[in-house]
Amino acid sequence: MTDTLRLGVRVARPAADVYAFACDPRNIPRWAPGLGTDVEEVDGQWCVGTGDGRARVTFTPPNPYGVLDHEVVTAAGVVVHVPLRVVPDGDDACDVVLTLRRVPGMTDAELERDAALVRADLARLRDVLEGGAG
Repeated sequence: MTDTLRLGVRVARPAADVYAFACDPRNIPRWAPGLGTDVEEVDGQWCVGTGDGRARVTFTPPNPYGVLDHEVVTAAGVVVHVPLRVVPDGDDACDVVLTLRRVPGMTDAELERDAALVRADLARLRDVLEGGAG
């Protein structure tokens, strides 16, 4: 298996709407429970509850380009950089694309497990924003 996977979903909503929703850390549990199931702001930083404890999530500053890159610092102190983009396709749709990278020591099975979680989160994002869930 490759060391980098690009996973995406098409969303039938304007890119600005998708970006505004996805960049708000308070929405993480609605569309990305694979990242965290509860969110709280602590001393100006966003933290999510995971099965392994609290993780800190920091998004790139707001921008007009649809860049939603974020850094996750796990409870164990591991830093994971997550490239995420909202790419417009006309006025009423966009693609949301996440680059998943293999971390050192990760097996093919672990990478595929993470890819399945990301695919589910992206599908949930689409469903929530298109009115099919949440």
